[in-house]
Amino acid sequence: MAKTREAGEFLSGALAGAMTKAILAPLETIRTRMVVGVGSKTIHGSFVQIIEKQGWQGLWAGNAINMLRIVPTQAIELATFEHVKRVMTTAQEKWNQSESPKLQVGQLSLSFSLSWLSPVAVGGAAAGIVSTLVCHPLEVLKDRLTVSHEIYPNLSIAVHKMYKDGGVGAFYSGIKPTLMGMLPYSTCYYFMYETLKKSYCVTKKKESLTRVEMLLIGAFSGLTASTISYPLEVARKRLMVGALLGKCPPNISAALAEVVREEGMMGLYRGWGASCLKVMPSSGITWMFYEAWKDVLLAERRKSKTQISTQG
Repeated sequence: MAKTREAGEFLSGALAGAMTKAILAPLETIRTRMVVGVGSKTIHGSFVQIIEKQGWQGLWAGNAINMLRIVPTQAIELATFEHVKRVMTTAQEKWNQSESPKLQVGQLSLSFSLSWLSPVAVGGAAAGIVSTLVCHPLEVLKDRLTVSHEIYPNLSIAVHKMYKDGGVGAFYSGIKPTLMGMLPYSTCYYFMYETLKKSYCVTKKKESLTRVEMLLIGAFSGLTASTISYPLEVARKRLMVGALLGKCPPNISAALAEVVREEGMMGLYRGWGASCLKVMPSSGITWMFYEAWKDVLLAERRKSKTQISTQG
């Protein structure tokens, strides 16, 4: 059992992420190829092409690095979200109990308050930013292994070649659009999940969700957040692997303009269907596993606190 709440949440996130990615790796492979414009433009066509060229193993291309990526990413993301949400909630409660600080400028008096900030939204934004900054190099490596298996047949070769060609900066290719895309996605994703979960429990007059309810609410939250931020995801992928295709846009605006020029406005949502097929089950399954692991890992801690409270 986890000794601290933070440790339990961190480990729960890692286990949930690993289990989810192992199940959904084929959809991730197809989605990545479609987003960056490699091979067929349809889900079925991409599936057939991968099987013909690489066999069934091709559907799990880059999955080793994907697992190495998702374990720390999901652990850091979920643990950061939970921690920042608690800190913000506590800060708001303390702030509301005391008189809000004021700034006097002449006859104008400005009162500062944290009540307008949503702890869930702030936690979601922080979760996306922190996990991205820490784990972005692994995301770049995963995409290189997925999209260009011939050039980067394994992890060690990919690391050596990328460092030789572009130094440390190569591992942070596309970091700016990644952060720009992650901020609205992560904020919306966590806000939607927590809000829907709370509203549903209040409406149904229950204290917690069933596993199926977590799955469905998590899936819907992922779909909504992904749809809002998807054009930035397309631009991000273009920047990250553009060098492999012989054309790398200089910035996110250029990448978006290039997509619109070549494929029209609908190009900004190319691969959206495949993304939804990946994001929805991924989001739902992740929350289901995460909440389940938290129940297991934090059960002993909750039991101990209850006994101490009873004794007191």
